[in-house]
Amino acid sequence: MKVRSPLVFTSLVCALLNMCQAHSMHDDKPNIVLIMADDLGIGDLGCYGNDTIRTPHIDRLAREGVQLTQHLSAAPLCSPSRSAFLTGRYPIRSGMVSSGNNTRVVKSLAVPAGLPLNETTFAALLKKQGYSTGLIGKWHQGLNCDSRSDHCHHPYNYGFDYYYGMPYTLIDSCWPAPSRNMELAFESRLWLCIQLVAIAVLTLTFGKLSGWVSVPWLLIFSMILFIFLLGYAWLSSYTSRLYWDCLLMREHEITEQPMKAERAGSIMVKEAISFLERHREGPFLLFFSFLHVHVPLPTTDDFIGTSKHGLYGDNVEEMDSMVGKILDAIDEFGLRNDTLVYFTSDHGGHLEARRGHAQLGGWNGIYKGGKGMGGWEGGIRVPGIVRWPGKIPAGQLIKEATSLMDILPTLASVSGGSPPQDRVIDGRDLMPLLQGNIRHSEHEFLFHYCSSYLHAVRWIPKDDSGAVWKAHYVTPIFQPPSSGACYVTSLCKCFGEQVTYHNPPLLFDLSRDPSESTPLTPDTEPLHDFVIKKVAAALKEHQETIVPVTYQLAELNQARKWLAPCCGVFPFCLCDKEGELS
Repeated sequence: MKVRSPLVFTSLVCALLNMCQAHSMHDDKPNIVLIMADDLGIGDLGCYGNDTIRTPHIDRLAREGVQLTQHLSAAPLCSPSRSAFLTGRYPIRSGMVSSGNNTRVVKSLAVPAGLPLNETTFAALLKKQGYSTGLIGKWHQGLNCDSRSDHCHHPYNYGFDYYYGMPYTLIDSCWPAPSRNMELAFESRLWLCIQLVAIAVLTLTFGKLSGWVSVPWLLIFSMILFIFLLGYAWLSSYTSRLYWDCLLMREHEITEQPMKAERAGSIMVKEAISFLERHREGPFLLFFSFLHVHVPLPTTDDFIGTSKHGLYGDNVEEMDSMVGKILDAIDEFGLRNDTLVYFTSDHGGHLEARRGHAQLGGWNGIYKGGKGMGGWEGGIRVPGIVRWPGKIPAGQLIKEATSLMDILPTLASVSGGSPPQDRVIDGRDLMPLLQGNIRHSEHEFLFHYCSSYLHAVRWIPKDDSGAVWKAHYVTPIFQPPSSGACYVTSLCKCFGEQVTYHNPPLLFDLSRDPSESTPLTPDTEPLHDFVIKKVAAALKEHQETIVPVTYQLAELNQARKWLAPCCGVFPFCLCDKEGELS
């Protein structure tokens, strides 16, 4: 015993030291909650100047943290913007772009396109640092590759431990769906009928082969044909994308097909709160990806008619209420001081979204353009709010250029990790700027793409002049010409006859003309030619770093019916497991 005591004592000391070290490491790693709205205009929030839509919870978050006023998306549409957010890289580097066509997002769940598996997301980085990682809400980075259930592009393959949400995105078909309950009831009875006929076929076939029954083969073949005809008739009866793209998943299981869109947001908030409670000991990463405020704007009855801006305003106010519930849960679980919270939108508001004369899209404030426009500020300038009590001074307004791509290196920094070293990372660590250790953004040049087409370049000189130069090489042609949007095509195009190519490029100084209303000329700006040459040289250097990859949103972005996910036995793909639980 005397011989073993020192060993036991030493083991206990080592164990205690390890526990203290692990506890210390955890103390240095904040919990992280990322909240991303969908299609929200920067001018829709009170903290960014709106005085007619009520967003008290997001406004409070801004007061308690840092508000970024020149926060930029890397793309003006969902799939490429979110891929850049996840990876810290321009979409053209990962191939989340197209060329020669105008399909610029993953266009359905029946395509094999998606974020390449060799890309590293912030979730994967944090998972290596001991974080529990969860994604709740919209994904839109693909789902299947070779079969309807291989889930090769599922969030689990990109570093997320838990997923609940919509693997695609909202489309007009998703809401309202008035016949949904009737179809669910009819489908269950039809499937029972199919099963009974199939059992009868198997029984009669076995009986005939065994000599127990004497029935003509024609009857058996007719019953088989009847099953196929029923299946074909059922499949043909719901060709709407409502059935194939508007669905919800928990982990790998489809829980609603089609989804009941107006209740989806509330369920997702409950899932988020449950995730926070399960992982309150931390560290954790929660990426809450809203379906709000994308058309068709599914909104619960509690918020219908509550705003001054119709259904869109109602949807924004409902979203703000949901943000409030998540923030309240963070406080309730005692996580406030240990949690970095970030709020943004994937890109600018959709100006062309309307039903008749009713506007269903967002407002981008003083900025020209909107969703789908790669160069104009309204398509890419988004809200950016960061709160981390005790670590980031509250009440700051930072006017420096920042990007959604900055989130990956920032999270790598605060978690004790580092960004991937084997590829170009276009984002920059925001912490020195947020904490006041540096005065200026680490971005000198930012490149604004419309799919694979370079539309504009931003230059922020490091000379304390305050200038923010922006050169437009390509701009969309508005329809009608003075409308400020592309109402004929519903989204502006990236190339071809519906854009204008500028040589020399249009030049603006956003510090003096944030609305991009009056292009500068050599006569009005002495530095005009110098700036154009400087930007051209930077663009050339940037383009030399672009390595050719497969464009996911081109040939791979074509529908293959056998890839469409199915809840049940194809083609009877209807279920409501959320309704059963409630």
